[in-house]
Amino acid sequence: MDSQENTQALHTKSKKNPHLTRTLTILLAVGSAISVANIYYCQPLLVLMGKTFHETSTQMGYVATLTQLGYAGGLLLLTPLGDIWPKRMLIVILSIFTAIALSAVATAQTPAWLEIASFCVGVITIVPQIIIPLAVDLADEETRGEVVGIVMGGLLLGVLGARTVSGAIGQLLGWRSVYVMAAVLMVGLAITMLFTLPHLVAKNKISYGELLISLVKLLRDQPLLRQSSLIGGSMFGAFSVLWTVLAFRLAQGPYHYGSAVVGLFGLVGVAGALIAPVAGRIADKRGPSFMIGIGISITFISYVIMLFGDGVLLLLILGVLLLDFGVQASQISNQARIYSLVPTARSRINSVYMVAYFIGGSLGSFLATLTFGLWQWMGACMTAFAFVCLAGITHLYTIRARS
Repeated sequence: MDSQENTQALHTKSKKNPHLTRTLTILLAVGSAISVANIYYCQPLLVLMGKTFHETSTQMGYVATLTQLGYAGGLLLLTPLGDIWPKRMLIVILSIFTAIALSAVATAQTPAWLEIASFCVGVITIVPQIIIPLAVDLADEETRGEVVGIVMGGLLLGVLGARTVSGAIGQLLGWRSVYVMAAVLMVGLAITMLFTLPHLVAKNKISYGELLISLVKLLRDQPLLRQSSLIGGSMFGAFSVLWTVLAFRLAQGPYHYGSAVVGLFGLVGVAGALIAPVAGRIADKRGPSFMIGIGISITFISYVIMLFGDGVLLLLILGVLLLDFGVQASQISNQARIYSLVPTARSRINSVYMVAYFIGGSLGSFLATLTFGLWQWMGACMTAFAFVCLAGITHLYTIRARS
């Protein structure tokens, strides 16, 4: 991972890599949306799952937590393979195995079965984190932020659209049907990617053990990666707080909403996906640090509105919208700056960052489940504030250290 290796990789990229067309960029965004949705289908369905298995909100909250923990594990152990295996082959294989894991969730007969299968879904569903480095590999240096923004915009649409789709289908056909649909989509994605993606030969010739050891070296040698990872994990922790407890809060007074209405809140956040390409372009021009600060500030404001506006539907909707804007802006900018660190290790850099990201998310889900059970909505919001404050302090330290 020395400078000569980096220069050679960039030279090879400019000469041999297929051109990243707008159509291919959109396909990568759609693939990210379809695959990442598997992590979030469960959130509007937790109440329905609880009724099926006669379990409490706290017990069902573990389903969301284990899914995100599994995702963090998959990011750590499987995502780095994108640096030593052809990414197209990896995407196709993982999509097929994801379909199998989703089928296991759909047929779960006990809470333990459901939790284990959900964990497996998380481990295998890392396709978006192979797609993103592939898009970066194909993009020009000058448009990297915009390309990441478009692909991440698709990813966010998948995150938010998953809740809308699963809430509606779960209300009409039952929660199991959601996972049957998801399994079919992943099979379709595997076939599409097999015949559409360009074939790029992996440039790194190292063993799997060396690959994992290099993750530690990257974390040790790249302070910006450490700081960005802490910011990203904290922001996603704040994001996960809301979406873990929202279904339970909306089931209470004065709302008394079912899973279909809870899922519709995903549509509110779809507007947040629109900021992805814009945030990428601003990061290209003004620098990522600027947009990260904006994103943290907006996220803090969103929870102020949702805490003090509790019980007022319009204020809750506004808070959800601002939350998605803030988290998305900081995420795009964080990723745009870390991908330029070591071009030959983008999958590993992405792995380190996203492991931290989803550890933060799983911690947010876990703490939200506990604090909501103890202190209801106020407890959850205070948990989110703690995550946002950690992100803000880290960001200020990063600015000071780099200056």
